[in-house]
Amino acid sequence: MDFTHFNDQGRAKMVDVGEKPPTRRTATAAARVLVNENTFALIRSGGMKKGDVLTVAQVAGVMGAKRTPDLIPMCHPILMDGIDLSLHLDEARCAVEIQATVSCDGRTGVEMEALTAVSTAALTVYDMCKAVQKDMVITDIRLIKKTGGVHGDFERKE
Repeated sequence: MDFTHFNDQGRAKMVDVGEKPPTRRTATAAARVLVNENTFALIRSGGMKKGDVLTVAQVAGVMGAKRTPDLIPMCHPILMDGIDLSLHLDEARCAVEIQATVSCDGRTGVEMEALTAVSTAALTVYDMCKAVQKDMVITDIRLIKKTGGVHGDFERKE
């Protein structure tokens, strides 16, 4: 399969999607922030000095999805119909689990918006907690599934 973001001279270009028919498209992405037990307890109790980590990260993730074409050079600005972002605490892993689903009726997919949402939320968790822990790990940023478009549906086998 050829890369679509290069012109005949091998230079980067934004793909022209103007001829593609709009279709219903969704994408779900996930990420994980590994923290230590002290940080986990502070997140759970709401004891971080910067505020409610999960709520702030959720809002940041939504904002990140909306700014994707400003951050990723070849992404098209799209009209998203919805961004559903959730964070929950996984005590067994001592982790903040993040998931985002983005949807639109459009000519191009929303995978990058979902991935940007979880990445932004993960970075916000890190920012909110860095005063008490510097060695947190942001990991497992991944596309879980996508629907719509000429390349069809995808679902990760985890």
